[in-house]
Amino acid sequence: MTTSDNILRIGMAGLDTSHATAFATLLHDQSHEHHVPGARIVAAFPGGSPDFDLSINRVGQFTAELREKHGTEIVDSLSALRGKCDAVMLESIDGRVHLPQFREVADWGVPVFIDKPLTLSSDEAREIMTLAAEKNVRVTSASAMRFAESFRQALETGADAPVIAADFYGPMPLVSKCPGYFWYGIHAVEMLFAAMGPGCREVLAVHEDSHDVIIGRWNDGRIGTVRGNRDGNYGFGGTVHRKTLSTPFDVSTGKKPFYASLLERVIPFFRNETDIVTPDEIIAVIAFLEAANRSAETQKHITL
Repeated sequence: MTTSDNILRIGMAGLDTSHATAFATLLHDQSHEHHVPGARIVAAFPGGSPDFDLSINRVGQFTAELREKHGTEIVDSLSALRGKCDAVMLESIDGRVHLPQFREVADWGVPVFIDKPLTLSSDEAREIMTLAAEKNVRVTSASAMRFAESFRQALETGADAPVIAADFYGPMPLVSKCPGYFWYGIHAVEMLFAAMGPGCREVLAVHEDSHDVIIGRWNDGRIGTVRGNRDGNYGFGGTVHRKTLSTPFDVSTGKKPFYASLLERVIPFFRNETDIVTPDEIIAVIAFLEAANRSAETQKHITL
């Protein structure tokens, strides 16, 4: 099911994030330097969580922009998207709603992208992946930071040698409705897993008012770290370590928007041309964040 000119029809749920309009601009504006061809957001359900100010207070603005600037049809329920789209993007910033939303759309038989955070617990993450397998529905989730241009260049540098360690940093504001590291910590953690792969066995998190440090120990003895800042330095970056060199990077130096880099992977995923992140790694990221939250609260090492 695609439009007559082979343009993939995307249905979007959750217009409480700037991701919705950023994706629409990159997909719809053919004059944009980093236009991503092959898909349009044809219909959208605004959604929004009434008990989450950062969600509900932004729905109106982004809904109006999608309707008026991008010509997207606005529908009044998630179910109203069914039959209008070839793929679904669950964009709500509230990770609490992704599992119930996916339970509904899993019956539609179309591929699904779930924006970060996938869920707020590893049990819910596993339920999504189990349901997807049972329904034979393709689903994936990723932070756009995983595909930031300068980070991917750092990963490619010296790629003939294995990664022996990695250190990342980024902003880490805390929001009660998306507790602990699930809100912004997920970005740097996704980069950590993109560099190190799954297999983390132990997590220790240290929390201070101005910053947090999360240390992960992998099954093979490698150690990776994430530093989250709340007092200045709100950029993303890090260092990828190999046996003979360490490659630093700063996300802000990349010329291509990381949202474009993400969409360049999501659209082929929707067309069943490629995968993005394996289900095991997606679950591992959520389990890591969950363990890091427990470690910060208990001041103990948490075994995964």
